[in-house]
Amino acid sequence: MFEKLEMAPPDPILGLTEAFRGDSNPKKINLGVGVYKDAAGNTPVLECVKQAEKALLASETTKNYLAPSGAAEYAAIVQPLVFGASHEIVTGGRAVTAHTPGGTGALRLAGDYLKKMHPEVTLWMSDPTWPNHPGVFASAGVPTKTYSYFDADTNALRFDDVIAALEKVPAGDVVLLHGCCHNPTGMDPTVEQWRRIGEVLAARHIVPLVDFAYQGLGTGLEDDSAGLLALCDACRELAVCTSFSKNFGLYNERVGALTVVADSADHAKVVLSHLKTCARTNYSNPPSHGSSVVQGVLGSSELTALWKKELAVMCDRINSMRKLFVDTLAAKRVTRDFSFLTRQRGMFSFSGLNRDQVQKLRDDHSIYIVGSGRINVAGMTEDNMDTLCSAIATVM
Repeated sequence: MFEKLEMAPPDPILGLTEAFRGDSNPKKINLGVGVYKDAAGNTPVLECVKQAEKALLASETTKNYLAPSGAAEYAAIVQPLVFGASHEIVTGGRAVTAHTPGGTGALRLAGDYLKKMHPEVTLWMSDPTWPNHPGVFASAGVPTKTYSYFDADTNALRFDDVIAALEKVPAGDVVLLHGCCHNPTGMDPTVEQWRRIGEVLAARHIVPLVDFAYQGLGTGLEDDSAGLLALCDACRELAVCTSFSKNFGLYNERVGALTVVADSADHAKVVLSHLKTCARTNYSNPPSHGSSVVQGVLGSSELTALWKKELAVMCDRINSMRKLFVDTLAAKRVTRDFSFLTRQRGMFSFSGLNRDQVQKLRDDHSIYIVGSGRINVAGMTEDNMDTLCSAIATVM
């Protein structure tokens, strides 16, 4: 069965981490995989998480299975965080939430649901998008197409092209949008542009699927949800894939959620019944520990306040690294204008570096960047900035 198999190609992002680990250069820098690093270059466990885990250890009485859709208490903390506790979607019962193994699990559950219940649907993704998006939906058997999103020459959102493309998407299809901190470009629509997108989708009876993996790491918790809420003003039906990997630092706990908003509470319950079936035949039921930690933090006013403080520190550090990166490149007399990086938000940015430059950074300087030129700004530190920018100046 196995003797004729050839090695599968490495993942374009996770494969970089494997190569990075095998690099003996003490000054090596990994700007590929999307994990937050503090000023010391570490990916910390948040203090609020430690305290919630301590309380969980003292109070936990069972390791029994969760339901395929997870615990109701988990859904009850996810929805207010995404939409706001007083939003009509929450108070009206029009949303249902399935706890998933990370944000990727939420995307795959959405794909399984679409393939099973709406096999005629095509899913439209921005060009570019997170490299794993096409693979997730291809594995689920969902056909995909792309719409123009980013102008690499001007490092700007091609908003007119986005609208023109969406106006041609067939009615009934699904459009994948990044709720904030667009991965990989870091370029988000304004709130007014989000409203226009929502109007087009609603008029054409197109359902938005929002990948909302970075809430709180762009500008702030409420500001980062403004685009999603603008969509909700126009679209009665949508789905949101949430991840707590980044904003809680729970990378290896795989904590996510798929929330579906329907036209009515009754329709939402029907959707949840099918999500349960899809979950049952995929991962059966979700892992408990990470979600219990999130519940412990958001269920405590004291820990919630601590989490918001820690999240704000992460957000501020990322944005400060953007500015320091631009300033240091200028100090190195790099003639290309990189100021666009300060207008982008989130952990990632398109650097404008081409594949040859990326390869030289890896081969000559042990700096690991995705081949597309996407950089993880959260992997930069004050200590590695001079080394990084000197190397970039050399390859340019």
